[in-house]
Amino acid sequence: MNQVLTVSEFLNALNETMGFAFPEVIVQGEVSSFKINQGKWVFFDVKDKEATLGCFMAIYQLKVPLEDGMQVRVIGTPKLTKWGKFSFTVKRVELAGEGELKRAFLMLQKKLGDEGLFATERKRPLPQYPRKIGLVASGQSAAYADFIKILSQRWGGLQIQLADVQVQGAAAPDQVVGAIRQFNESAEPVDVVVVIRGGGSLEDLQAFNTEDVARAVAGSRIPTIVGVGHEIDVSLADMAADVRAATPTDAARIVVPDRMAVAGELDSRIARMEQHIHQNLLRREQLLLTSVTRMERFVRQPIERLARAAINLRRDLGTIERTLQLRQQHLEGLVRNLKNVDPKAVLARGYSLVRQGDKLVKSAADINTKQSFMIQFANDQANARLEE
Repeated sequence: MNQVLTVSEFLNALNETMGFAFPEVIVQGEVSSFKINQGKWVFFDVKDKEATLGCFMAIYQLKVPLEDGMQVRVIGTPKLTKWGKFSFTVKRVELAGEGELKRAFLMLQKKLGDEGLFATERKRPLPQYPRKIGLVASGQSAAYADFIKILSQRWGGLQIQLADVQVQGAAAPDQVVGAIRQFNESAEPVDVVVVIRGGGSLEDLQAFNTEDVARAVAGSRIPTIVGVGHEIDVSLADMAADVRAATPTDAARIVVPDRMAVAGELDSRIARMEQHIHQNLLRREQLLLTSVTRMERFVRQPIERLARAAINLRRDLGTIERTLQLRQQHLEGLVRNLKNVDPKAVLARGYSLVRQGDKLVKSAADINTKQSFMIQFANDQANARLEE
């Protein structure tokens, strides 16, 4: 007798059987009826000319932009819902073909560009002389070997911290994002983050055209430089970086200066500085000589004037001395003349003066007989009266 199962038991048994038979299935087809529900769940169909497969996935698992009409490969497992509806639970979506990759690239480029993620004004300069470089690359790749070789040739004494990641395949985007986050959260951060990968097809470079990687590069607190693919390849990570390098080797040339060029520039600057110093010294010497000459002239002129004044003074003193001598001789002559006419000198020779009152008596007729008169001698005087 057949076993009787409940609906739930039957659906669980079918899901276990399909999970055992098809643990992971890759289905390719065209996207239709694409929609996002509540910002969390993604619903769409994958169809070909004869059939349609309903798909479901969480939005955080969707790493590429989708729209109706795109050719994709969906990777997941078949499942019956509790309502008895068949659904394909998708783990990840890959774009099928260069055309679809290009289409998704342009869609995401417009979306991120409209957000300002690629704006020039948000770009930061790289440090001129970095000491610690955070390198996101595959440690076994030729791109890594070329980068290290060029770096060693151009500069020395650098600390290279390698985040060895996959640069292609389904796991690559998450590993690249994790490496950038690790460098940003490190207690001893690097000076610059460099992301590199060698050339390849658009599908090979798809990891660097994902939204997560582009946002991680743009959101880095540490300046970033990205060199992915060949010179003609431009990824969204390139656009989001502070500096885009055409190739991994170009990234090495950009991130550090050339020691020979720096040494040459230093020599040139030293030579210019020496020349500048020499010219300044000559100019200052000339200014000093000019100042000394002016000072000498300034000092010499008063000295010369003082010398001339001294000569003139000596000449004037001689003239004054001679004038004084002449005047002294003239004065002595006057003194002699005065002495000769001095009444006292006359009196000393035996003469006398007769005064009556305030008048000098010059003759006997001038004497008033009624009054006494005074006779003045050289050394004394006497009063007298005339009697008849």
